[in-house]
Amino acid sequence: MASSSIAVRELPLFPLPEVVLFPGRPLPLHIFEFRYRMMINTILEYDRRFGVLMIDPNNGEIANIGCCAEIIHFEKLPDDRMKVLTLGQQRFRVLEYTREKPYRVALVEWFEDYSTDTNLRGKAKQVTTLLHDVVKLSGKLTDQKIELPENLPTLPLELSYWVASNLYGVAIEQQALLEIQDTGERLQREADILETTRGNLAARTALKDAFKN
Repeated sequence: MASSSIAVRELPLFPLPEVVLFPGRPLPLHIFEFRYRMMINTILEYDRRFGVLMIDPNNGEIANIGCCAEIIHFEKLPDDRMKVLTLGQQRFRVLEYTREKPYRVALVEWFEDYSTDTNLRGKAKQVTTLLHDVVKLSGKLTDQKIELPENLPTLPLELSYWVASNLYGVAIEQQALLEIQDTGERLQREADILETTRGNLAARTALKDAFKN
């Protein structure tokens, strides 16, 4: 994953409704608004980076913490529209907005999880086990074959980002996970979510089996 030695820098921003990007995770985008076409064309000539911030679905407010996206592939379409594939890089905190139009630009500060001497492999293994249980129960409930990817991350930090990015329909929870600066805390929160999901799926699966018999 790319990193930067500059702790603070200006970054063009792309606020998106209910979208939370995590480090190391892909984000495909269809760029059609004029201001963002202008932004993308500008950064393609620079370092191909911009910040993704979630717009809160409840109050319309833009989050103060986001993730830097780097364009790794782009395709220009008719009418100057574009398809871009980005990859999440560092997380950042908005310090102050330096420009609002034609698109937002802010002075941002990079940040990472706190370093720790705690061995988190046991916690990561617990999360992985819960993931397998949830996938197995989901497949049974929907009568579909669902499998986890073979390249599922094994390192605690990368796994925590992978799990967070694959929680669907819960942008507020994803934003909370993005803002956590403790890998163990993030994994524990994900374990709690998966354990609740597993319980709900197990109950629904048992009900389905009861009606079959």
